[in-house]
Amino acid sequence: MRKGAAGLASIPALATLGCSTTPEPAPAPPKPSGPPFGIPVGVQLYTLRDTIAKDFEGVIKQVAAIGYKHVEVYDFYGKSAADVKKILDDNGLKAPSGHWLLPKLRKSVDKCIEEAKGIGCEYLVIPILDKPDRKTLDQYKRHVEFFNKAGEKCKKAGITFAYHNHNFEFQKFGDTTAFDFLLKSLDPELVKIEMDCFWVTHAGHDPVAFMESNPGRFPLLHIKDMKAGHEPGTELDDEVKGLFAEVGSGTIDWKRIFTAAPKGGLKYYYVEQDFC
Repeated sequence: MRKGAAGLASIPALATLGCSTTPEPAPAPPKPSGPPFGIPVGVQLYTLRDTIAKDFEGVIKQVAAIGYKHVEVYDFYGKSAADVKKILDDNGLKAPSGHWLLPKLRKSVDKCIEEAKGIGCEYLVIPILDKPDRKTLDQYKRHVEFFNKAGEKCKKAGITFAYHNHNFEFQKFGDTTAFDFLLKSLDPELVKIEMDCFWVTHAGHDPVAFMESNPGRFPLLHIKDMKAGHEPGTELDDEVKGLFAEVGSGTIDWKRIFTAAPKGGLKYYYVEQDFC
């Protein structure tokens, strides 16, 4: 975690400072340029799910001690929104966005909105579709209808609904992919996309191309790197577990992505490792 956080200090350059071999006195190393556009680096707490489930408050304190200012919540671990908000506040952290699973959203969008607003979120994000919910284009059509309605409710409540992608949205249904269908069918005024740059890249697509062709649709980014030597894929299976890398140590061109990110509508971004 500490190594990964430090590696983000020089984004968008993502350059590693070399050690000087010249005799003393050595020139002072250049200062890191800081985070992109002055937006604090955030962390998706799903990365820490195994430990945070055992000691929520202790892990949050460690996250703050590392230097993070933003977190994206994944679970309340039995705590109320008020309790989570107090723990974040006590540690100088904000949660601009959070994840709520589809079954909970279908049970009560209003309750999810209440929780999101209770911890100070600006964005309420659905993080994943379970495998039985993503088999056909007709299912995606029903999801679009539900997401647009949820987005309308969120907008009335003063927050924004968003959808987080994986690689399976790039499976083909006839002459389109699920991802293209979502972009075409979701109301851009009601539903935004949290682009996971790893999963877009893993599926063989270019995050920058989507940002340039769909301006303003991607206010949230997930930032995680990918090891070399993989074949593109659209299956969410165990084979992907070994492909994650710390940001700056893999193959994804972050300078290029962050150059395009403002056109995509960047507001917040989070480092994450699905499997460490």
